[in-house]
Amino acid sequence: MSMSQAYRRTNTVVFLINYHFVFCPTRRRKVLTGTIEKEVRKLLRQKASELGCEILALEIMPDHVHLFLNCPPTLSPSDAMFWLKGYSSKILREKYPTLKRMPSMWTRSFFVSTAGNVSSQTIQKYIAEQKTR
Repeated sequence: MSMSQAYRRTNTVVFLINYHFVFCPTRRRKVLTGTIEKEVRKLLRQKASELGCEILALEIMPDHVHLFLNCPPTLSPSDAMFWLKGYSSKILREKYPTLKRMPSMWTRSFFVSTAGNVSSQTIQKYIAEQKTR
């Protein structure tokens, strides 16, 4: 069984919940490049770890983010996005003054899909190939 298909356990729950998220900066601005891209990557990893999530795949394009996330059953997809986008927005806008000119860092909307219709490997491959398209 690959890492993305391994069941995780707590004292009372055995689970395998994988979500594919896609979210964008406000007005789909191409600001996720260079040091900002590296910082977004670091911040998402930090907050995901704090939330008890595992990042299975992450690809940051100049105008959107693909995130494949394994979450505990206590965390809804909306709450995951709330914490990940909120935390990263706060830190990024403090660190990079150019981002303060945007009305907000991220749009309120996002795409989410469970890995129910396709295998986790298929989603990981799709995300990994984003920059080579």
